Amino acid sequence: MPLRALLLMTFCNVVWALNVVVSKIAIADLGTPPLFYALLRSVIVAAVLIPLLRPSPEKLWQVLLIGLAISGGSFALLFMGLATASPSAAGVVSLTGAPMTVLFAIIFLGERIRWRRGLGIGLAFGGVLFAMAGDNQMETGTGLLLVFASAVVGALGSVFVKRLEIPSIRLQAWAAVASVAVLVPLTVAMEVGQVAALSKAPWELAACLFFAAIIVSVGAHTAYYRLLQEHDANLVVPLTLFTPILTILFGAWLTGDAIGERLVIGGAIALAGVAIIVLRPSETFTRRFLVRPRF
Repeated sequence: MPLRALLLMTFCNVVWALNVVVSKIAIADLGTPPLFYALLRSVIVAAVLIPLLRPSPEKLWQVLLIGLAISGGSFALLFMGLATASPSAAGVVSLTGAPMTVLFAIIFLGERIRWRRGLGIGLAFGGVLFAMAGDNQMETGTGLLLVFASAVVGALGSVFVKRLEIPSIRLQAWAAVASVAVLVPLTVAMEVGQVAALSKAPWELAACLFFAAIIVSVGAHTAYYRLLQEHDANLVVPLTLFTPILTILFGAWLTGDAIGERLVIGGAIALAGVAIIVLRPSETFTRRFLVRPRF
């Protein structure tokens, strides 16, 4: 890969990892209700990409449902989990997205796997379970279960993207619209303090939302899918494995996450399993969503 492509992938990895930390700050430190934060992020993305909503795509309802799964739905669960889970812990648990994508492909698409990818799936889940079993912040709790649910929803949506014939950037626009439609009633019914969150630290919250919506969702994802168009996915996708490593490092640096021995060992085992999954070829679906299941 040329230097420009490597620099772009470095940019993507950095902002994807920072997004978890920034979201943690917005929810835990600034007191923003997580569903409301996910809603505001989707509103900004929809506003920026509104020209791409025309013409309406074929299979509109499928586009909306799948878009919701890989956008507002999975992000809402992630943000809810970050209310109590640390960014480093969330980064490790999110590694389950890749093996879940393969498992769903086996169930719904007839994907066949051999022993190598089977080993990768086992290592990925085993590493996460090992890390979560410790007597530290990785201990199983509601927050991490929500992060895991986020990975499951994102993986499920990723598998069905195969059935859509729509460019990624247009899918992202419709995903934002679907997310807004669902998250508005949810935050009204389930949360309080939305106005207080806006008035408490408006500039800090605006900065978090600008980063999450513009830099991450529009900027990094557009760059990522453009790289996939220009270069072999076998070269691009494995580079995204740096994201969970950077998430752990940024969590320790910026939010003071305690990096215990079990987290490091379990994360390394899980990362090795995901690497095996990514490097082994898939017969039925594109690997671009294996490790980036969310917009």
